[in-house]
Amino acid sequence: MKEILRNKTEIGKLKLDNNLFMAPMAGITDRAFRKIVSELGSGLNFTEMVSAKGLYYKDKNTKTLMDRGDETTLSIQIFGSDPDIMESVVKSYLNHDDRFQAIDINMGCPAPKIVKNGDGSALMRDLDLAKRVIDKVVTASQKPVSVKFRLGWDEDNINYLELGKICEELGVSFVTLHPRTRNAFYSGEADWNAIAKLKSHLSIPVIGNGDVNTPEDIENMFAQTNCDGILLARGALENPYLFSRMEKPDIATMIELIKMHLNLKCEYLGERVAVTQMRKHIAWYLKGFRNSKELKNKINTVDKKELVEEILDEYLTSI
Repeated sequence: MKEILRNKTEIGKLKLDNNLFMAPMAGITDRAFRKIVSELGSGLNFTEMVSAKGLYYKDKNTKTLMDRGDETTLSIQIFGSDPDIMESVVKSYLNHDDRFQAIDINMGCPAPKIVKNGDGSALMRDLDLAKRVIDKVVTASQKPVSVKFRLGWDEDNINYLELGKICEELGVSFVTLHPRTRNAFYSGEADWNAIAKLKSHLSIPVIGNGDVNTPEDIENMFAQTNCDGILLARGALENPYLFSRMEKPDIATMIELIKMHLNLKCEYLGERVAVTQMRKHIAWYLKGFRNSKELKNKINTVDKKELVEEILDEYLTSI
């Protein structure tokens, strides 16, 4: 594996090996992927989004999301809008769970199934409730607490500066801003100027997120916003080497990475599930390489690890 560039940093109460972090992404950032990005330089990882109600009612699927592998510092991201339930899961579970070094509150998820229950970015429509949730979690927690949020619900309701101040006043360790509104989902350009503005308004660390897909984007976001760290998301799915501020490597290196990821998935989940779940990752890893679409389609027809590796080896010898 290539040499990894790291920039040791302190964010809030966390001492980290790098100021580039891996975003929580549902169905993607499981412990296999988090181990991959940890080895490639991620300074802080987050679990997939975990339901506070799921923890409270002891849902088995929820607990699976909390599995941890051999990785760097890990924060658990929880979502919910009931202050008492959020407080309870922190006191009953998270304070005593050594797998997690921090707790992140999701106030940015735009998914309809999340916001219809008043969770995620829906909390930006009710800052009084958001304040009560944050206060309960911070007061209950023995670990650093962070909050991830957006610009606001829509263009007519931009309130990220107000929410940032609430976080600061209640003792949140750091905040992450995805500078789009909920209504924008992931369309349009991320407003990096908003990250700079939030940074200038707060004394606690601010993490930037959005439209960071190349090493140049990393440098530009730091320069333009003065943010304390960057949360990588979709860009890291295609090129996890971004954590070392590197361009996407050659195809041989990416195939080596695919095999490593596939083997981790098989170890954790079993072959059948692993091969199926790896299809989307393989498509991202191969994007931009010659005949990648045909290669992806061929891989999608097999369900054995050995066959996936054979297809990749044949492709490598043919180019």
